Order: sequence, then C-alpha cells, then structure tokens
Amino acid sequence: MFNIFGKSETKIQELIDNKQYEDLPINVIDELASEIILTTEPYMAEYKVIERLEIITAECVFGMNLFRDFFASITDIIGGRSSSSQKVLRDSRRTCLTELRREALIVGANAIIGVDLDYSEISGDGKSMLFLVASGTAVRVELA
Repeated sequence: MFNIFGKSETKIQELIDNKQYEDLPINVIDELASEIILTTEPYMAEYKVIERLEIITAECVFGMNLFRDFFASITDIIGGRSSSSQKVLRDSRRTCLTELRREALIVGANAIIGVDLDYSEISGDGKSMLFLVASGTAVRVELA
C-alpha cells in the first residue's frame, strides 16, 4: 500500500514508529495528520492537555489572477457575492490548516488549540496576492 517514492511499507512503518514524519511521503503525512484535532478554543472541556509542545504556524500565499480580480471588481460595482474570491479564500484556509496539521504531527502533537487565521492582501503593479497565516499551540491531549 505504501510503496511510494521507493519506500517500502516496512520502511514507511519504521519511519512512523520512530516518529520521523518529515521523511515520509506527503500523502502519508496528510493521512496521519488528518486525525489531529483543530480548535479555536483555548482548551477543550472533554480533553485534558497533558503537554504543551510549541506554537506552530503555517503560511500560504495565493495569487488572485487577473480574471478573478476583474470579475471581483465588477461584483464590487454591481453588488453581490464573488464566488471566485470566495473559492480562493476557502482553498487557502483548507490548505493552510492542512499544513498546520503537518507541523503538529512533526512535533508530536495530537491537537492544536487556539487556532487563529490571519488574512492579508498584498497588491501592487497590477498584481494581487492573498496571504494567510494559521497559528496555534501544538499540544498532546487525552480524554478527561
């Protein structure tokens, strides 16, 4: 199943057992990291934080292409929602939270508390970029 990029299933399992996540193929990392709990809450009532590991971040920059910018500006004039801009925002959020989970896995966390998303726009010279930073505290939790 895991015979990916020249790594056998045995080698993959060995890396997982030794918590050498950064050496795993990205799809295996994503599968393992998908179980990590994300919350904006500073604590979770049903869980007890047994160890705070570190503050982690994920940064993503997305280009808003010329056509999206053009149609978004038309929407600004006539009103309504810009589905193309909403799609970029949704995709950037999902990508950034996936990368935050990867970071948590690498430091040995099973949850991230206090997740915060900060959006910014960088524009100039007729170009527009969306910058998103996701941050939170990587922790190990257990059921209370």
